[in-house]
Amino acid sequence: MCKRDMQSKPVTLKKHIVFRGTITDAPDFDPTTDAEVLYNAMKGIGSDKDAILDLVTSRSNAQRQEVIAAYKCSFGQDLIEDLKYELTGKFERLIVSLMRTSAYHDAKEIHDALKGVGTNERCLIEILASRNNRQILEMVAAYKDAYGRDMEEDVITDTSGHFKKMLVVLLQGTRDESGVVDADLVEQDAQDLYAAGEEQWGTDEAKFIMILGSRSVTHLRMVFDAYEKIAEVSIEDSIKNELSGDFERLMLAVVQCIRNVPMFFAKRLYKSMKGLGTADNTLIRIMISRSEIDMLDIRECFRLVYEKSLYNMIKDDTSGDYKRTLLNLCGGDDDLAGEFFPEAAQIAYKMWETSSMTKVQLRPTVRPAPSFDPAADAQALRKAMKGFGTDEDAIIDIVAQRSNAQRQEIRQAFKSLLGRDLMKDLKSELSKNLERLIIGLMLTPAEFDAKMMRKAMEGAGTDEHSLIEILVTRSNEQILAMNAAYKNAYKKSLEEALHSDTSGLFCRILVSLVQGAREEGPADEERATADAQDLADACNAESDEMEMKFMSILCTRSFPHLRKVFQEFVRCSNKDIEQVIRKEMSGDVKNAFCAIVRSVKNQPSYFADRLYKAMKGLGTDDRALIRIMVSRSEVDLFNIRKEFKDTHDVSLHEFIQVETMIGDTSGDYRKTLLLLCGGED
Repeated sequence: MCKRDMQSKPVTLKKHIVFRGTITDAPDFDPTTDAEVLYNAMKGIGSDKDAILDLVTSRSNAQRQEVIAAYKCSFGQDLIEDLKYELTGKFERLIVSLMRTSAYHDAKEIHDALKGVGTNERCLIEILASRNNRQILEMVAAYKDAYGRDMEEDVITDTSGHFKKMLVVLLQGTRDESGVVDADLVEQDAQDLYAAGEEQWGTDEAKFIMILGSRSVTHLRMVFDAYEKIAEVSIEDSIKNELSGDFERLMLAVVQCIRNVPMFFAKRLYKSMKGLGTADNTLIRIMISRSEIDMLDIRECFRLVYEKSLYNMIKDDTSGDYKRTLLNLCGGDDDLAGEFFPEAAQIAYKMWETSSMTKVQLRPTVRPAPSFDPAADAQALRKAMKGFGTDEDAIIDIVAQRSNAQRQEIRQAFKSLLGRDLMKDLKSELSKNLERLIIGLMLTPAEFDAKMMRKAMEGAGTDEHSLIEILVTRSNEQILAMNAAYKNAYKKSLEEALHSDTSGLFCRILVSLVQGAREEGPADEERATADAQDLADACNAESDEMEMKFMSILCTRSFPHLRKVFQEFVRCSNKDIEQVIRKEMSGDVKNAFCAIVRSVKNQPSYFADRLYKAMKGLGTDDRALIRIMVSRSEVDLFNIRKEFKDTHDVSLHEFIQVETMIGDTSGDYRKTLLLLCGGED
């Protein structure tokens, strides 16, 4: 047999399903006794909620169905109706939902998502993207039985476009589950997806629907790897670039579930609890549906990504009997354990491997303006500032829609043609945040960074987060240019300023970074393994020795090399590097090292988080907002936008609109930020 034939022969991969839920069958189970306990807990005045929640959360769903039957046989009453009568609010919703079978619970969630005014698309996406064929078919049958309606018809009536088509495909419950993988078909599918999106103008959505909606999980994982080699971007990035709206969200959810279902649910749980208010329906749905399947893995993914345990997030975000029930379903606090479960360690290792393989195509939101005429722009700016009053709209439209290089030509033309300093004129005509933003845009990147470093250190107190953000995320070339600009503007070296304003190991970290001497180039596999072992060994040393070893590696090695180091660190220690830093270190040192790790892992995600923190809560950190929007607009602000939407379930555009409304009475500051943002996602 020739080599070609050997390669193309279909391979059957056997999949052993291991359930890692927190709820299992109770030993010595007696449904009649349980029915009696519940009856006694609800009879008379008031109800014994502790008895109810302790019993319900310590029985599997199959056992609960036996309890329902025993309750009716013993007392001639419907247990679910009695529970609805005795309990109230979120606690009642949670307990009653636990008493339904999985299929009827999913059917009710879909029904509630479709009924009334508006559709809960996120609920439809979560359920249909994450369920296997058997679960989907059982849910469809339960829907028909419970509501006398066809689920597919209701979905078609309530949705539209490609989003509707993909939902209908998923509703068939016909995804290939044979375990057969054909290497030739893997390559063909990867090539077809590339041809349907990145390779052409426009997108062939039908091809995405056909492949992502029907191929097996194992097959698609191999397709995604092959796709990345062809397109040099991940399938997720291509979907974000090519698709939009609910269809984009659905396809991303399908990809995330193909890659890692527990990680998908960990992110959904985080989004349900972060910020003001809790999305209780989402929280209840996930905690119930995954409690007997993979809650242990979800917990570990949650801790890996969000720096705290799922248990503690629920504890902080909920209250009363509702909280106690959710915590029983969660099953334990992973912050008390230092190491990963074996499966979670594999997930962490794979995350770093994916990060090291992914080539992210950085995309700006501000590009050079076509048909650019610096003299005409200079004259237009002078006209906008001459006479009584200022035409802010004219200034904003020019400055925010020119590249930085073009703005420097305008500065020069303004002086050559009019004999005036454009920067001084702008400062005299504008005020407050609009002035700071426009001036920031008119400075060169090096001048702007130098000014931001100066602002972070002047006056009472130091803005350590700004110092960290700038020095961690700039290239060697950018840092050296910033050093020169700082010396030119303030007649003092940036290193001297850092020595004057910071101290201890934090100062040494900043001084190391400000040298602009980080290694460049790919990972050295052998050295990365040695570096990882050195970091793992340092975790057992004294605190000072540990921090020095971390500094010597994290502040000097190239980002590609550090990705490999952090991946091997999981293998050496069974821990995640960021979790170790957060647990063992404190203050500015911890913040600096975490910023390096997060930038190495996913720099657009790091900036998305910084933007969110700059605007959430009471008041806006306008300096941070301006700094990031100006410095990233010609680098990767489009990528940051996508990460922001993915993490926070709201577009950066919308968030800026809402959060900058207070204090910006004219709206000019907000308008400029939105122009830099570049669009609504």
